[in-house]
Amino acid sequence: MGEVSTNIPESKSAMPMSGAEITDVVQDAKFTSRNVDVFYGNKQALFDVDLDIRANEVTALIGPSGCGKSTYLRCLNRMNDTIDICKVTGSIELDGMDIYSDELDVVHLRAKVGMVFQKPNPFPKSIYENVSYGPKIHGIAAGKTELDEIVEESLTKAGLWKEVKDRLDEPGTGLSGGQQQRLCIARAIAVQPEVILMDEPCSALDPIATARIEELIDELRQNFTIAIVTHSMQQAARVSQRTAFFHLGYVVEVGDTDKIFTSPDDKRTQDYITGRFG
Repeated sequence: MGEVSTNIPESKSAMPMSGAEITDVVQDAKFTSRNVDVFYGNKQALFDVDLDIRANEVTALIGPSGCGKSTYLRCLNRMNDTIDICKVTGSIELDGMDIYSDELDVVHLRAKVGMVFQKPNPFPKSIYENVSYGPKIHGIAAGKTELDEIVEESLTKAGLWKEVKDRLDEPGTGLSGGQQQRLCIARAIAVQPEVILMDEPCSALDPIATARIEELIDELRQNFTIAIVTHSMQQAARVSQRTAFFHLGYVVEVGDTDKIFTSPDDKRTQDYITGRFG
């Protein structure tokens, strides 16, 4: 169900210091969100979110638990559609296309906007089948030769090919945690997405595996737009070019990562970064 704070005020007027005043419009935005509210039944999880995600950059979403980071991330590929009581209002556009339009094919959207979850979740299939599954069901590969090429290319981009090329028929679940997460990244990019969403992709990994994933994120942004939810401010500072700080369902501040971490405009951002709360 994402992150829903039980302490969120019932109306926007109840929180005068909202993030609604933010005007952070970028010209080369891949995703553009305006006035986005999200409700889970009677509970409101996001309030009036305005946020642009720039193409071919890493945007980090930071903030304390329950602040709405993951809820917002899941709006970008309509993952919240799977929750019956969830309602999303406002406007979210991908390259100028309204992703909540009734005419939009959600399957097509999720092919363009891949997702990597908190815990590695490879299919109970072989390494090869994990990567080839998406291209097969989306009709991307014309035949076995082309499918082989997609599998190799995807595993190479995910930094995993050299480690698994001689055991592609072995179960993906037999890999180490870090390898499983890179397999999930390979699976996501195999369908040729434009955007990769990552929800705490390193939280279940050891420091060495985390470093590998962070290096990989930096390489992937050359070809993909990436939005990453992370509780680690050090990770946000290392991997992202832009950072958005969420608090109690509002976007408090968004801007270049260096500025957010060295000279934020909002005292709440400063307090969170310096460890006064969160």
